[in-house]
Amino acid sequence: MTIFSFYQKHKDRWWALPLILPGALLPLAHAATTYTQMQGSLVVLYYMPLALLLSLMLFYGMAAVPGIILALFLHYYPTIGGYETTVAIGHFLIPIILSWGGYRMFTPRRNMISYGDGQLMAQRMIWQMLCPATLFLLLFQFAVYLGVYEKRFNLAGISEPGIRALINYQGLLVGCLTGVPFCYLLIRIIRHPRYLRSLLSQTLLQIDRKVTLVEMGIWSLVTGALLALLLWPINENSTIFSTNYTLSLLMPVMLWGSMRFGYRLMSLIWTPVLIISIHYFYRYIPWTQGYDLQLTITTSSYLVFTFVVVYMAVLATRQRAITTRASRLAFLDPIVHMPNLRALSRALGKKPWSVLCFLRMPELEVLGRNYGVLLRIQYKQKLAAWLGEYLQPDECVYQLSGHDLVLRLNTEAHQSRMDELDQHIKRFRFYWDGMPLQPQVGVSYCYVTSPVVHLYLLLGELSTIADLSLSTNHPENLQQRGAINLQRGLKDKVAMMNRLQQALEKDQFTLMAQRVQGVRGDNYYEVLIRLQNDDGELISPDTFLPVAQEFGLSSRIDLWVLETTLQFMADNRQSLPAQRFAINLSPTSICRAQLPLEVKRLLQKYAVESWQLVFEITESSSFGNAGLATQTVNQLQQMGCRIAIDDFGTGYASYARLKSVDADILKIDGSFIRNIVSNSLDYQIVASICHLARMKKMQVVAEYVESEEIRIAVLGLGIDYLQGYLIGKPEPMETLLKNEALTKSA
Repeated sequence: MTIFSFYQKHKDRWWALPLILPGALLPLAHAATTYTQMQGSLVVLYYMPLALLLSLMLFYGMAAVPGIILALFLHYYPTIGGYETTVAIGHFLIPIILSWGGYRMFTPRRNMISYGDGQLMAQRMIWQMLCPATLFLLLFQFAVYLGVYEKRFNLAGISEPGIRALINYQGLLVGCLTGVPFCYLLIRIIRHPRYLRSLLSQTLLQIDRKVTLVEMGIWSLVTGALLALLLWPINENSTIFSTNYTLSLLMPVMLWGSMRFGYRLMSLIWTPVLIISIHYFYRYIPWTQGYDLQLTITTSSYLVFTFVVVYMAVLATRQRAITTRASRLAFLDPIVHMPNLRALSRALGKKPWSVLCFLRMPELEVLGRNYGVLLRIQYKQKLAAWLGEYLQPDECVYQLSGHDLVLRLNTEAHQSRMDELDQHIKRFRFYWDGMPLQPQVGVSYCYVTSPVVHLYLLLGELSTIADLSLSTNHPENLQQRGAINLQRGLKDKVAMMNRLQQALEKDQFTLMAQRVQGVRGDNYYEVLIRLQNDDGELISPDTFLPVAQEFGLSSRIDLWVLETTLQFMADNRQSLPAQRFAINLSPTSICRAQLPLEVKRLLQKYAVESWQLVFEITESSSFGNAGLATQTVNQLQQMGCRIAIDDFGTGYASYARLKSVDADILKIDGSFIRNIVSNSLDYQIVASICHLARMKKMQVVAEYVESEEIRIAVLGLGIDYLQGYLIGKPEPMETLLKNEALTKSA
């Protein structure tokens, strides 16, 4: 074992550094202590030894006690003898051990004794400044009262209460306030010199980022000039700036530094400045009448100025830390812990040219629904880590909501890098509970220049192209896929969404009614919705309903149609008695648990019987949530409403699902009815559907009955209801009143 390794292993033992450092540093602490004569006695203006011994105790704990005893013995025994030396050792040990014990009990983190932590600042000031200084003063006063310190002339002034005791107490307080953190830092550097590098980095981090070298230079010059004026010897040519007035001017300069440079740097600067200012106090406090009072005020200024400088430095540092953390969190997704869209926008603004790469993983949503959101989070995190191995240092992966990610890449050779990136992604493997999962990833990219104004719109275009990449199985370039058409399509969708919202708010929809003829005379009408454009023309629902479904407006539209229809039935109860109407429900509405309650409320509001309503749902409406859709349908049927399955034959696994469907009416899709006369296969399909419907005791509606031949054919199959242009075209609901009036007059 080498000497260095032996030192590193045993340096914290009581017989190593804890035994050596007190004897080596105590003379320096006494050299930093300042005394003065007042009324024939000595008073202390700044007392460092107590702070040094307390710092050693805080650093090494009880291992420092032997070294402290040895250092005090070597310092006092030659001058005051063995008896008073023993008392002096006890006088020092009692305050520092009690303060150390209280500190360890209430603030147990040994390596954090500075006042930089605002939450623990009060506790640390109590146990590192107020408690040791007060105990030390009281014990000394008690010892002098008992006549123990007859030979201790240097602090004899403490034995007399009054102004001298106040000055000594302030000297002890300011010595502990500044000396404990300073001595602790000195001990830490001696024990581990490489800590200087960490100290430098911590100091630089606490400095305000807006501070420039020019500002620091000006502050240093002003501080140096004021300190020079303060320490300039008083003579007959001295001015007001050569008195303690300059000490007051030093205060705002120190506050300036506290607000801008942080606690670490200011604590390192203020402590030496304070020690020097106190040590040469006679340069700016002349021996004149009122010297005692002036000295008392000045020593109180040392204490007050130190507290204000330290406190403001702590507040400023903490505020900057909070601001920095809030800023960092603003650019970080709190769930996935990856840079978010704000961070992407900021990164794009810093680079004149960039390449945006969009990763789309739609299968991840299905996996997340089955295995939980934690799978999606971990998949994104591990995929981002996998991509980080390929990316350059200034490139990054950014989090998007849902199951998407986006990359910002440099523009150098980005075309060739896209294929390499795609292959790198395909080599990624994700394991969940030991099971390998590899969702397909669609990759799209585009070249952008700063600033990117419409980033959200651009990401929407990239998302659409990424869907195309899923089918082509290779990266797709947005510029080569018609960005203008995509942008125009997205703008048209947004414009349609705004038009739908306005139509809902101002009742700008138009309701049409198409007759459904029953072969036994029980006719009813299907309610159809239209939207008027700016020219007064009617827009087909095939144009705006997909947009409503995409933007979550379909349920509101269904509810508007239902209430408007019921209001029409209530207003025209006498003209259209017992008339039935069929209302189409979107997949979103049929999967809403609140729909039956809303239907019941509206039926009661307009006093309409439930059997007068037929709700038409598409055969695949409940595919997203079959359980909830079935529950909603059953509740509507229990209320007395009838349920019709619309467009049957075109949905997912129609024949298999027909076994579990519990509806009243089955509407065969018009694509089979239109060619029933000319296509024997369509005829057989319709015949089989009718046969199955009879077995389920369901009535059948034939759509698209547009000719007499089709009407005869479907009647031959035993279909119950006919609907189509031959039976009646969609007309505004108001025309039903006119038709009814004409029928009665005829």
